[in-house]
Amino acid sequence: MTTLICTYKTRTLFISSIICLLSLSNKIYASEENLVLLKSLEGKWQFSIGMNEEWISPKFNDSNWESIKVPSPWEDEGFNGYNGYAFYRKNITISSNYKDRMLYLNMGYIDDVDEVYLNGNKIGSTGSFPPNYSTAYNAERIYYIPAEYINFDGSNLIAVKVYDSEQQGGIVSGDIGLYGGKTAVNLDVNLQSIWKFSPGDDLRRKESDFDDSGWSEIFVPGKWEDQGFRDYDGYAWYRKSFLFQTNADNEKMVLLMGKIDDIDQVFINGTFVGSTGEFPLKRGSEANTGQEWEAFRGYYVPEGLLKKNQKNVIAVRVLDTGGDGGIYEGPVGLITQTKYIEYWRKIKKEGNE
Repeated sequence: MTTLICTYKTRTLFISSIICLLSLSNKIYASEENLVLLKSLEGKWQFSIGMNEEWISPKFNDSNWESIKVPSPWEDEGFNGYNGYAFYRKNITISSNYKDRMLYLNMGYIDDVDEVYLNGNKIGSTGSFPPNYSTAYNAERIYYIPAEYINFDGSNLIAVKVYDSEQQGGIVSGDIGLYGGKTAVNLDVNLQSIWKFSPGDDLRRKESDFDDSGWSEIFVPGKWEDQGFRDYDGYAWYRKSFLFQTNADNEKMVLLMGKIDDIDQVFINGTFVGSTGEFPLKRGSEANTGQEWEAFRGYYVPEGLLKKNQKNVIAVRVLDTGGDGGIYEGPVGLITQTKYIEYWRKIKKEGNE
């Protein structure tokens, strides 16, 4: 039996109580642990060695490409001895019957590094491409698909960019397919994308005018170990600049930060908005962590803090005490409080059925 903890330091007790409705169920809803196969994507995919960013586009004509089996090492499909870049492409139809579900693409195990796109939009990446190469051959790729990227009942182009450094390469194994979770979260601002990232700790990093131009880039959500920071434990910061555009005038907003391993503090435009877990009072002291890594983060945003039609900055301080680390599972984004409450009511209803 798995339940979520409810130790949230949000700005209102009301939001905390809504979040804690999740603990009434024995299931982790909207989690990768409860996915159901909707459509198998195993079989023939279009394939080409080499690398051209135009191959990401749905408009590109791949009719003269090779057709190879997925999953299977490309060495077993006629490309024996090839190391380097390659692309896979496949068109699929996604039924509008799935609009109310959270949808995920499971690309299995890819040797060594990948970036995955749907209709030209990046939905995930694992490992690091050269020149800062880092393999992630043993990581299962499960990527959330934002609803706004999907052409329901029409053609959807999946493009997978792969780099292999040696031995077997490509989409080598796994249960490749389109998977569904429970009730979808209808985000007003989707923040599942590239963020700035840097190991270490400095509270000045929370300020909106802090210079993060020299930081690394990392895809959120995703474990930092799978994105070039293997075996790193300790403090790290994420930062994201975005334009706040929404039709939800005069609505209170909630920031969803998904799941974070292990503990976090979140700031918007330099102002603290919420945390899960207790950071050590002194540098170098050991953190007292428990099950915070499996808690879903939902933080109320104080009114007036978000600047509409202007640049806003989210800064997230993270402490990982061992094993995997970072903002590893979504959804991540902004949602109105009204829609957030409706969402958790649906979750509670599903848990009682």
